[in-house]
Amino acid sequence: MSDKQQKLDERYLRMARIWAENSYCQRRQVGALVVKDKMIISDGYNGTPSGFENVCEDENNVTKPYVLHAEANAITKLARSSNNSDGSTLYVTASPCIECSKLIIQSGIRRVVYGEKYRLTDGIELLRRAGIEVVYLEL
Repeated sequence: MSDKQQKLDERYLRMARIWAENSYCQRRQVGALVVKDKMIISDGYNGTPSGFENVCEDENNVTKPYVLHAEANAITKLARSSNNSDGSTLYVTASPCIECSKLIIQSGIRRVVYGEKYRLTDGIELLRRAGIEVVYLEL
């Protein structure tokens, strides 16, 4: 990876971290940006679907089953726009789960840069199996 690409990756990942601050989730705030040709074409953070109350956890501090992950929000937002994610890069503050990895593969994203490792690695393994470049970038 070139020094220029490394610097871009660090900047976009920092921006995803700032975007995560929009999340109302208490347990973990996650942010995601989809970048194509050096332009942010979509963004997302974890939270409840549109029209739901902005409460991600139940009274036992367990995440509600309908909370959307940041990657899913960013990818589905693209579906409602005139942009497409073919060949783009996804910057996400935490490593993608297997469900989000399936969406990433199907959306045409070719590269994933993430900043925190999650205890489950099946999502990362699936991305690599699909030929998607995966970069762990600890800031």
